[in-house]
Amino acid sequence: MANCIDFHCHILPGIDDGSKNPDMTREMLNVSRRQGIGTVVATPHFYADSMRISGFLERRKAAYEATLPLAEAAGIRIIPGAEVAFFPGISRAEGIDRLTIGDTGMMLIEMPFRAWSGRDLDEVERILQDMEVCIAHLERFYQFQTDKGIIPALLEMPVCVQINAECLLDRRTRKIPLKLFKNGQAHLLGSDCHNLESRPQNLAEGRAVIAAKCGAAVLEEIDALGEEILEGE
Repeated sequence: MANCIDFHCHILPGIDDGSKNPDMTREMLNVSRRQGIGTVVATPHFYADSMRISGFLERRKAAYEATLPLAEAAGIRIIPGAEVAFFPGISRAEGIDRLTIGDTGMMLIEMPFRAWSGRDLDEVERILQDMEVCIAHLERFYQFQTDKGIIPALLEMPVCVQINAECLLDRRTRKIPLKLFKNGQAHLLGSDCHNLESRPQNLAEGRAVIAAKCGAAVLEEIDALGEEILEGE
């Protein structure tokens, strides 16, 4: 499990509801390193209704630069990204392509916490014309869907699907994500770690469940795809 990738983590200090300060970031990095994580994709929240892309990028740059020496000391590679909250017209928003994960051309999108419509999927399809898309923690949205065909329709698109490790730690919430991994419809794993207590780093535990329930080959596929996406970073 050495040097695995955490594809969704709120580890940059003072930029969102994740790490509060560099001291917390340092400890989050140390916990991540102890769990065998070699790369963290830093994904602070971006909300178009309350912030401008330029301002967000300035704040992220400052937080990222403050994190770099801490990450180096922990032996962890940090890749800057964003968790972009979906909004109507996102596909046409000027500069939205600046919110991709590093230089990968892939954007992590948090879909709405409500029932989705065909118009929402149309927006995703339009985004896919210009960049790659990774859907953040898909497992969290099933409960809101009244149209049972809407998520299968999304999964027919060429999107990556990221699952949070937390859902794999509870028998009541692991069934759907494990099925997605087994069927090749889920591709990446993230901790969605925000802090040291209420939303801690738990990637190692999630990986252990995948290995036990889906097999080591599925875990190897997750790791290989992650490295392929981040190649050159």
